[in-house]
Amino acid sequence: MKFNFSITINRNITDVSNAFQNPEVLKACQDGFKEIIPLTGEKGKTGATATLVYDKFELTETILENNLPDLFYAQYDHKHCSNTMKVKFTALNPSLTEYITEVEYTQINGLFMKIMAFIAPNQFKKQIEKWLLRFKEHLEN
Repeated sequence: MKFNFSITINRNITDVSNAFQNPEVLKACQDGFKEIIPLTGEKGKTGATATLVYDKFELTETILENNLPDLFYAQYDHKHCSNTMKVKFTALNPSLTEYITEVEYTQINGLFMKIMAFIAPNQFKKQIEKWLLRFKEHLEN
């Protein structure tokens, strides 16, 4: 299952890229996000791993490539699923940035998750859209 989403943010590319990498912004934009715990490698750099802690679950993040603001590419692993996420920022003008994301679920485990992916794949996309809209709102206000 793969989907793309893009949004235009009324901020410059540097501000958008810096906010994307800021855990405090994640707290404001993602439901239940608490913290990032570095595991291996240099925090935020290609090859680094970390645990992303939410109220109800944890994900292991592996950064596959980090050349922000041009590209951020990571894998996220959870006992129920694995997905990759590519994020690109493009300056449309000095004060306007396009945020493009591509999410691909590469593995779905467990009967419930497989059923959800089959009967309601848009629920996965809606969650990402919700977080991106909150990110935009946070940066523009």
